Amino acid sequence: MPDTGTDSKICKKSRIKRLVIWLTIDFIVMVTIFILLMYRPGQYNPIVPGPESYESEQVSKYWTHQLLPEIHNNSQLGRPFDVILTQEGINDIISRANWPIQSEGIMFYSPAALFVPGTVLLMGTADVRGVEFIITIELVPMIDEDGFMKLQVAKMKIGAMNITPIAKAIAKKMYSQRLAAFPIDTQDFRAKIIGSLLNDEPFEPVFRIGENRVRVEKIDIEQSRLIARMTPI
Repeated sequence: MPDTGTDSKICKKSRIKRLVIWLTIDFIVMVTIFILLMYRPGQYNPIVPGPESYESEQVSKYWTHQLLPEIHNNSQLGRPFDVILTQEGINDIISRANWPIQSEGIMFYSPAALFVPGTVLLMGTADVRGVEFIITIELVPMIDEDGFMKLQVAKMKIGAMNITPIAKAIAKKMYSQRLAAFPIDTQDFRAKIIGSLLNDEPFEPVFRIGENRVRVEKIDIEQSRLIARMTPI
């Protein structure tokens, strides 16, 4: 039978149709990803709206006049005591840090912390070449039966998109490179916190207040506040 060209036309139309379908699917996926990335969580309400507003270097009075004296005074009594961290007070402390922070061409600013039952939400804005994204880290602090603390990163999101596995892998690589380039005291309290965040490594929750040391025995996170049970050593 001679080829009339009908089959070729049908095949060509079929290929074009498939191409249009796949292009449409790709477009929908790209739009969906863009919407997820640009999502702004409703609970994100930082004290300072942007990097241009960070002018005050004054230390938070919540830290100097309330929290620090409370821990210091109770640590001298020789018995367990509770410390209540309010969401408002913690945000006042972190908002007075040296913001914005720049790293790898990305600018971070407008931090916020939220206490929800069982979880601490750490949020902030990341500016990438003029485009703003809201970063959210869900942190679950826990103390095991042996008295060691873990700071588990349960989830990390850009907008509404979960990027936890990718973010952890990148963070571990960057931290390993920093360890190789600069000497870091692994017994330093800050290094232990980083090790727990990145590798789920438990550490002894003991820190010094003036001449005294206290151990965190228990942590309860309620709506808008965190209650820490401490015992003087």
